[in-house]
Amino acid sequence: MPRRNRIDPWGDLHAVPGRGLFTGNRGCIVDDAEQVVRHHASGLWITCVTAFKGRRYALARPNRWTPIFFLDDAVALAAGHRPCGYCRRDDYHAYRDAVTAGLGRADPLKASALDRRLVAERLRRGRGIDRAADRKRWPAPYGELPDGAIVVVDGHAHLVCDDGWWRPFSFEGWGPPTRRPLRGEADVLTPPTSVLALANGFIPALHPSAAD
Repeated sequence: MPRRNRIDPWGDLHAVPGRGLFTGNRGCIVDDAEQVVRHHASGLWITCVTAFKGRRYALARPNRWTPIFFLDDAVALAAGHRPCGYCRRDDYHAYRDAVTAGLGRADPLKASALDRRLVAERLRRGRGIDRAADRKRWPAPYGELPDGAIVVVDGHAHLVCDDGWWRPFSFEGWGPPTRRPLRGEADVLTPPTSVLALANGFIPALHPSAAD
């Protein structure tokens, strides 16, 4: 793929050469000249596999959904996306069922209910391509955060790992693990609904660098 401006997972605009493990859908974000002109065009933000039944989609076509790319599930969840119910059906069911369990409900939540929750948790009111300043972050005790959640430390995103570690984010992969606080409050980027999913059994697919 030629190097081009793409919307990064955190809501800003960058030139990013890597694609990561997943693609995503926020509607059509380009104009007729195939230039990125909006941050999103839909309240349905899903995460898809990069290959599915041999289908191929253009990277930037007017009036079609515009593929954006994520390092892995943890990044996609932190960006406010959820697994696609079509190309990632099993993962979608696992995510849905985990949120349902976390809420203590008997009947599985519908996709529309999940999407309404995520819409409310992602962004404050705003406009433009760069929406990083509009991202909603929320406090939570470090000791209660599940593996796979992403927190912000001194302006940088970190992946919460097991046994009291975390790893810094880069577009090439997760950095070396270092010890994280076990007490105090974290500045959490992953929306509460997705943290609920992680805490109740949803296992995210992580980039291989998370296991280095």
